[in-house]
Amino acid sequence: MTSDAETPAAATPEATAVPAPAASAPGWTRICRVDDLLVERGAAALVDGRQIALFRTYDGRLFATDQVDPFSGAAILSRGIVGDRGGVPTVASPMYKQVFDLRTGACLDTQGKEPLSVRVHPVAVTDGVVFVKLAPADDSVGAGKDPR
Repeated sequence: MTSDAETPAAATPEATAVPAPAASAPGWTRICRVDDLLVERGAAALVDGRQIALFRTYDGRLFATDQVDPFSGAAILSRGIVGDRGGVPTVASPMYKQVFDLRTGACLDTQGKEPLSVRVHPVAVTDGVVFVKLAPADDSVGAGKDPR
């Protein structure tokens, strides 16, 4: 198993291991196969009634955030522009163009507005299958802080 924000082809030394989720592991939800995710594109998924956005970066790492843009309230982040800012994987919201760090959810470019964060969720890959564990909605750990 590879972990949080990694795929089998792109392990990075700074990544922290996440326990291998079994099909019945509490809290982990099977989303799709890694091969179903296009590089530098987002994909939306519904997990326990909550919309999330999955991203696969050019180096093969995987990230999950809430789908809802905190500035507009629209469920559109999976349609954002995936990129990199000084080695930091990012997504730019297609609505007002704020840029978010995919590792932490912190807003890097507020476009003149008060900074808001997007909640991030741990990602794990087991046998080529992507799993996501939702960060609690009432916990600030998932918004603006690295979930690893």
